[in-house]
Amino acid sequence: MPVISSRKPYRIGRSRTGLGLFATKPIKKGTKIIRYSGPMLDCRKKKDDAVENKYLFQINGRWTIDGSVRKNIARYINHACKPNAESDVNTRKRTVHIRAIKDIQPGEEINYDYGTEYFKEYLKPIGCKCDACEKKREKLRAEARAAKSGAAKKSAAARKSGAAKSGATKSGATRRAKAVTAARARGTKAAPATRGTKAVTGTAKGRAKTRAAGNGTRAAANPRKAGKTAKRGRNGL
Repeated sequence: MPVISSRKPYRIGRSRTGLGLFATKPIKKGTKIIRYSGPMLDCRKKKDDAVENKYLFQINGRWTIDGSVRKNIARYINHACKPNAESDVNTRKRTVHIRAIKDIQPGEEINYDYGTEYFKEYLKPIGCKCDACEKKREKLRAEARAAKSGAAKKSAAARKSGAAKSGATKSGATRRAKAVTAARARGTKAAPATRGTKAVTGTAKGRAKTRAAGNGTRAAANPRKAGKTAKRGRNGL
C-alpha cells in the first residue's frame, strides 16, 4: 500500500467494496482533493489501444489515463451513485482532478460517479454497493418483509375467520339437529299423550254414562223410592 503524506487530507482504508479513500481532515466544497494520474495512452496506437484494466480514465477520443499504477492514490476512490466529489477533466492540459462537490467530514469516504459506461460494464452485473444503492436495497427488503408479514397476517386472519365460520355453521347445524331431534321426541310423546287423553276422556264420559244408566236402573229398580217421589209431587200439587 502506498505511503501517504500526513499533510494530505485523506488516507486509504477498508470500505464496503474493499479499499477506499477516506477523509482525515474537513474538506470544503469545491476543493481539489487529488489528481488522477498515470501514463497517458494514445488510442491511435495499437499497443496503447490494446491496454485493458478497470482504471482507464478517458479524457477524449484520443487520450486515456492508465491509472492502474501504484502511485495513483486516486484509483482507490470508489464509485457512488450519490457522490460527494466529481471528476474535473481538463482536456487541454489532459489532466483529471477529483473535486469535492459538498463538504466532506473526517472519516467520510470520498467517492465520485464513474459514469454510465463503466457502471453498465462493471457495476451493474454484480450490483452497485454504494451507500445509496445499499439503502435502496434495504428499503426494498423492508417493504418485501412488511408485505410478506402483512400477507401472512391476512392469511392467518382468513384461516381464523374461516375456522370461526365453520365452527359457527357446525354449531348452528348441531343446534338445529338437536332442535329437530327434540321436536321429534316431543311429537312422539305428545301424540300418545293426546290419544291417551282422549281415551281417558272417553272413558270418563263412558263412566259418567254408565253411572247415569246405573242410577236410572237403580231408580227403576226401587219402586218405593220412586213412589214416594211421585207422592211428594202429588202432595205438593
